[in-house]
Amino acid sequence: MAPPFQPLKLPPLAAVRVFEAAARHQNFTRAAEELGMTQAAVSYQVRLLEDRVGAALFVRQPRQVSLTPLGQRLAGPVAKALADISTVFREVCEENQTALTISALQTMAITWLSPRLGQFQEENPQFEVRVRTSEHLVDFATEAVDLALRYGAGEWPGAIAEKLFDCHYAPLCSPELRERLNLRRPEDLLQAPLLSPGDASWKTWFADVGIDAPKLGGPATMALQMQAMSIQAALRGHGVAMAIPELFAYDIAAGRLVFAAEHVIRDAWAYWIVYPQERQRERKIKLFRDWALAEASAGSLTLPVIPGSRGLMAPGF
Repeated sequence: MAPPFQPLKLPPLAAVRVFEAAARHQNFTRAAEELGMTQAAVSYQVRLLEDRVGAALFVRQPRQVSLTPLGQRLAGPVAKALADISTVFREVCEENQTALTISALQTMAITWLSPRLGQFQEENPQFEVRVRTSEHLVDFATEAVDLALRYGAGEWPGAIAEKLFDCHYAPLCSPELRERLNLRRPEDLLQAPLLSPGDASWKTWFADVGIDAPKLGGPATMALQMQAMSIQAALRGHGVAMAIPELFAYDIAAGRLVFAAEHVIRDAWAYWIVYPQERQRERKIKLFRDWALAEASAGSLTLPVIPGSRGLMAPGF
């Protein structure tokens, strides 16, 4: 039976660091000046290291010291190891200061963030901006993420959440499809090709306008996984998509998308910019936070009719 693994007992890093400086200068006084220590402290740390290896590392002389053969054997590898550690920490620190990592849901990243992100990059060329898409809730404590664009109620323990924009739901389609099918009123959509008609959002929307719609979809339908996919199909005239118009403000403003009927319902959730509470003063987080909030404010939409007492979409769609 193999003996149990015993972890290697390394000497104190402080003593190793003092040994490297003393070996390089061949002088305890100069090593002390470089490290901001007293000569007595340098001598003490060297003695600790010598006790650990069980042999002298320096030959002490009245005005200088010189390495013993064992000290010479250790000096080179120790200097290289400390240089490697210094290099790694420097690279990590530089990367942490210049890399900005943002987490977002796929639809949010594709439709809202990506079209705008070039402007932030131009204004802040010192950052390498990285966008990660994920369906799970990012854990700032264990994942290398600086900020997140989240969809929810705005309450996440240990994090600061600031609202980017409220969410609504509305049927969107291409202007050509709306004209061809003469879509104006909610009941007109009963005969239109609806994209992903099985989604609960369609029944909620029709119920909000007082229409019982047991079977939806018109002559031809497609079931698509994400809003971004449904909107791409809608842009090409393949049907009407139920989506969050705030995410597609550019396409609506450019006339590529239109409201298939003048009725919008409110979502119980919203989109938020979220970041760790303990990092709120970091410059890169403050810069992106300010930019994102300004973008959300500048891109606000004028929406069609929004009911007062009704029209609350269940969260999570």
